[in-house]
Amino acid sequence: MEDIDAYIAQFPEEVQARLDKLRQLIRACAPDAEEKIAYGMPGYKTHGRPLVYFAGYPHHVGLYATPSGHARFKDALSMYKQGKGSVQFPLDQPMPYELIEQIVRFRVAENKQKTLK
Repeated sequence: MEDIDAYIAQFPEEVQARLDKLRQLIRACAPDAEEKIAYGMPGYKTHGRPLVYFAGYPHHVGLYATPSGHARFKDALSMYKQGKGSVQFPLDQPMPYELIEQIVRFRVAENKQKTLK
């Protein structure tokens, strides 16, 4: 799949709403980010480096903010199922959009700092 709108449209309305809001949040935090499908999911790059990815699933929304993004917010994310560089937000719970915004802003700053080195 090449188109993020088409990617989101394939999900039930409840999931679409969460994915749309997540997409808007990322774009607001990183307005200059390159947006495209990568690894079969919506992905974003800033300063030529991966920023975050997200994906919809039958029972959760996945956020992939690279290991550093998850490590920095490990305590706040501790209530969610995680993998290396990934976290699952169950559909039967509210999405923690404020936390996700903090993670995205951290990753934007981290990518910018790496570019300055």
